[in-house]
Amino acid sequence: MPKASEVLYYLLHVQELRAIIQWKVWHNAVHERNESKESETTKECFKYLDLTSRSFSAVIQELHPELLIPVTLFYLALRGLDTIEDDTSIPAKTKEPLLRKFHEILTVEGWHFDGNRPEEKDRELLVNFGCVTAEFNKIKPEYQEIIRDIAEKMGNGMADYCLNAEFNENGVDKVEDYDLYCYYVAGLVGEGLTRMFVESKYGNPALLDRSNLHRSMGLFLQKVNIIRDVREDFDDARKFWPKEIWSKHVDKFEDLFKPEYKQQALNCNSEMILNALDHADECLFYLAGLREQSVFNFCAIPQTMAIATLDLCFRNYAMFQRNIKITKGQACEIMIQSTQNLKLVTEVFTKHIRSIRKKNRPEDPNYLKISIACGKVEQFIESIFPSQSAEAAAAANGGADGTAPRVAVREKTAEQVASERKEMYMLMAVVVGFLLVVAGSMVGVAWAMGARFDLALVEVKKTWDQLFAAGNATIDIGDLDSDITKHGEL
Repeated sequence: MPKASEVLYYLLHVQELRAIIQWKVWHNAVHERNESKESETTKECFKYLDLTSRSFSAVIQELHPELLIPVTLFYLALRGLDTIEDDTSIPAKTKEPLLRKFHEILTVEGWHFDGNRPEEKDRELLVNFGCVTAEFNKIKPEYQEIIRDIAEKMGNGMADYCLNAEFNENGVDKVEDYDLYCYYVAGLVGEGLTRMFVESKYGNPALLDRSNLHRSMGLFLQKVNIIRDVREDFDDARKFWPKEIWSKHVDKFEDLFKPEYKQQALNCNSEMILNALDHADECLFYLAGLREQSVFNFCAIPQTMAIATLDLCFRNYAMFQRNIKITKGQACEIMIQSTQNLKLVTEVFTKHIRSIRKKNRPEDPNYLKISIACGKVEQFIESIFPSQSAEAAAAANGGADGTAPRVAVREKTAEQVASERKEMYMLMAVVVGFLLVVAGSMVGVAWAMGARFDLALVEVKKTWDQLFAAGNATIDIGDLDSDITKHGEL
């Protein structure tokens, strides 16, 4: 049963409730899995995909059949690698060789690892990793090579950080180190996926020549996650914000979480977001090079979620107090727009970029730089989707013959009007039905706890009789006053 706060929120934000209903009821996957043709090990892989990723699982399972299994195995392999790297209970002498040789065990039938601590979130995946290796040996050699290559690069990068005592104790030092870390854990994922898209003919080969584009795709997502999760990471004694940035605002990293340093924390927050915004325009450029709808959806949804999250975090001190995230309704609105075309994706970016610009404050040391960064993204969007064509401008200013401007109005079809009316009625029915269920549940709970509704009805009747009697008395007094007036006049 939903919380009362959620019910109240969606009653006040009906548009978000509508988006949830639209996504749940009318969203149709571009491609659907055919489970009847899947082996037991394939089904097991999808089981662990669901367990290890709530955000990526759905979009991965809607990918084109050519990419469905390779991308799933790619994700699970890197998740297994990450599970070893994240576990601080594994000694460095055990962890290092595992990370560096992980790409080799992908072809070893039945390989598994049970050395994670029991509470490690994705431990079960490694314990039953045999399903991944079994499926890995069945996919095309070209995809195998891509996955092995990325796993080797990422494993070596993780091992280097694992042995870096200064990183383990003090966190990231310089912005350059921050970018390198994000590249190892996310930029390489962008490289591997891009190679798969090009291999399958669903991505423009030019994307491989512009490595900065797929690098930005990964870094933008990772940096947004690091910004949003700052409180959670701090509670786990991890520091990913580079010292080169936070030391400009506070003497100690922990000062960011103290109320007396609120203004400094907000200024530091804006500088971190400024750093992430540098990748936004290249992410949009990358999306323009994708040639298949499910691949476009797979890449666009995380990016639009990221820009919305960045907007939520900008100058929001709550992120230093707790983990914050966009609502389900906002997420559904974003997904609806992100699964159509690049034009609508740029509209999502424009909306949140303008929101960030609006929240920008002159007292922020990075005020001007943030304004420039937002302008850069908007300028790029304008370059690919001009807001006004030459013909439209001429029409708006009047024709060459001096006639009045003509405004083109696109009439809605009868089907569109009927569809919108149907959606409105359905939304109203859902809201009314939901309120009736909530009211009925409250009455049922009250009855179960011994509420005497018969006595309540008696009291209501008494109150009504009293009010009715008082109403009659008021009328009588009014009549009496009228009579007195009349007699006075006489």
